[in-house]
Amino acid sequence: MFFKLPLGWLSGMRVTFLDNSLCVVKIKHQWLNQNPFQSMFWAAQGMAAEMSTGVLVMQEIRNSNKKVSMLVTHQEGNFLKKATGTVLFSCSDGDKIKEAIQKSIKTGEGQVVVLTSKGINESGVEVANFLFQWSLKVKTI
Repeated sequence: MFFKLPLGWLSGMRVTFLDNSLCVVKIKHQWLNQNPFQSMFWAAQGMAAEMSTGVLVMQEIRNSNKKVSMLVTHQEGNFLKKATGTVLFSCSDGDKIKEAIQKSIKTGEGQVVVLTSKGINESGVEVANFLFQWSLKVKTI
């Protein structure tokens, strides 16, 4: 991650779990990603949330053995509680991604898939949730 996503590496976010349907990204509140209110800056939370969706998308593209373009076309975030300590952002929408890529392969048309990521703190409380709209299209050579 240091070379591909240096800001993510510097912020301290790390993928802690990945399978075909779920990705969990950990980020810890620290000096580098804090805001003036002694909690995690909203953009740091957004990076971790996006990574939990994007890693699933990249994995499914690799599994498809096709060249697929991917782009976030819309994003929404809700902040429910101060994010302090360690927060785990998780996305469990892997099946939606697979379905969208298979449909793009079959039709040759771009597909839009909406993925969600929830941020849960060490006490099990949801501190934020994000929605990412990804555009996926199989590239024609």
